[in-house]
Amino acid sequence: MSDAPEVQVKATSNGIPVPSFDLPLPDRPEIITANIQKLTELTPNPRHRFIFKALIKHLHQFINETSLTTDEWMAAIDFLTRTGQKCTPLRQETILLSDVLGVSALVDSLNNPIAGGATENSVLGPFLTEDAADVNFGESIASEGKGDYMYVEGRILTTDGQPIPNAVIETWETDANGFYDIQYEDRTHPDCRGRLRSGDDGRFGYRAVVPVAYPIPGDGPVGELLLLLGRHNMRPNHLHMMVEAPGFHKLVTAFYPDGCDYLRSDSVFGVKKSLVVNLKDIVDDEEARKRGFPHGDSFKLLQYDIVLLTEEQSTAMRAGIEEERYTITEIIKSTKS
Repeated sequence: MSDAPEVQVKATSNGIPVPSFDLPLPDRPEIITANIQKLTELTPNPRHRFIFKALIKHLHQFINETSLTTDEWMAAIDFLTRTGQKCTPLRQETILLSDVLGVSALVDSLNNPIAGGATENSVLGPFLTEDAADVNFGESIASEGKGDYMYVEGRILTTDGQPIPNAVIETWETDANGFYDIQYEDRTHPDCRGRLRSGDDGRFGYRAVVPVAYPIPGDGPVGELLLLLGRHNMRPNHLHMMVEAPGFHKLVTAFYPDGCDYLRSDSVFGVKKSLVVNLKDIVDDEEARKRGFPHGDSFKLLQYDIVLLTEEQSTAMRAGIEEERYTITEIIKSTKS
């Protein structure tokens, strides 16, 4: 046996000293809220301080307003714990929770104001991966047999109609069964997804399949939540696209073919009027072969020009909206005083 003395490991603090002010002991509910708000004033970063003061204020108001019971709070903690545990490198249950509560759509809308005919954003969703294959102009993002043929084409443009060359376009969708590739346990490679670039004239084009309406995953805590709330878990059929180019604001969007029953009750609130598209029916054997489809004489055609804001345009838009929001807040405060 070793004669070396056993090293004792002691618990240590994070190095932050006790506050320079006294806090009353929290023997009443309102003191708890007041104490945490006073401690939050110590937060060094002004933006962090503002966010957490607002979060604590509204969270405590929610608890008081609902008279939340201990059992209900513990059920909520268990729900959030299981939500985190359900996440994997390919599945994001936490994003899904944000989606069904409308938080993702709200944050996206507030941070992506639109002007000059720019394309509107839509929710990212939990199914984006980093392993999409590079696809050349006219090639397919889907392997054969994944669904009815669809060809997607358009241009990437500035707000004044100039082409944006070499924009990176990430696109993904479900197959005809309503599943993304990562939902298959035997997935060996990316499918129904791809990465391509716009040409010198801003044009892009690729083969895909017609997306179908599908249920968001119901085998986890978020699925349980929707059942509890009496809400369906369906998303209307759509094609995701994310577009990036130097000097331009990144666009995360999706296109929703018209006619789906779930357009107005999307479980994640992603549909916007300008993103609803008409798919053209093309029945022409020669045209199908020219587009690269190996079988049949028909396909759907989705045509859409995507317009990007510059970073300067986007920043100016957000600043204007924040100023307007601040002015409204100050007017409300003055009317209450």
